[in-house]
Amino acid sequence: MSNILNNIRDSIVNLDLDATINGVKEALKNGVDIKSIVNALAEGMQIIGIKYEKGEYFISDLIVAGEIFKEAMSILKPRIIESREETKPLGRIVIGTVYGDIHDIGKNLVATFLEAAGFEVIDLGVDVPPEKFVEAIKQYNPDIVGMSALLTSTMMHMKNIIEAIEREGLRNKVKVIVGGAPITEKFAIEIGADAYGENAFKAVEICKKLIEEKTKDLQYH
Repeated sequence: MSNILNNIRDSIVNLDLDATINGVKEALKNGVDIKSIVNALAEGMQIIGIKYEKGEYFISDLIVAGEIFKEAMSILKPRIIESREETKPLGRIVIGTVYGDIHDIGKNLVATFLEAAGFEVIDLGVDVPPEKFVEAIKQYNPDIVGMSALLTSTMMHMKNIIEAIEREGLRNKVKVIVGGAPITEKFAIEIGADAYGENAFKAVEICKKLIEEKTKDLQYH
């Protein structure tokens, strides 16, 4: 069994779509439990993140890995629903590219890596206005709100969105993480965000920390 799972992990690390899909199908045929298959895929995604951090992989490789992960998950999702083996997610995240900006590669990568790490992700898409973020917080009650922008002209909108969340009295209910090419740690602090995700891999680590902080906050109040 462990051989099949190692093959799944290694094939996604090698960015081999066919081998990953065949591995997942073989695992299902051999009665490997869904959770173990998902864990093998997630482990592969984690290794890819580390390779990216080390400069061995590039954004294009992350995009390919994200697509392979989605393909594999599309095979597993019906089985997950069937078996009701949905483990409790680490946390719920609402994510979107801010209004005026239609770039979604970075956002999609972050969403995929978060899903691989065990988060429930609600993706609002691109060009998302403040009121849509506010509505999503009311509707889904997320732990974290993630905002992305690729343009210097649209990154300023992040501040407006945070202000809109504050006006609705929802700011203390969510942690806010921002990211995208022009964003910096300094900018994140200036606009009142809780965190800055430098890349998809870092964003996952930060979101895990934010969930831990939120849990502690709730324990103390």
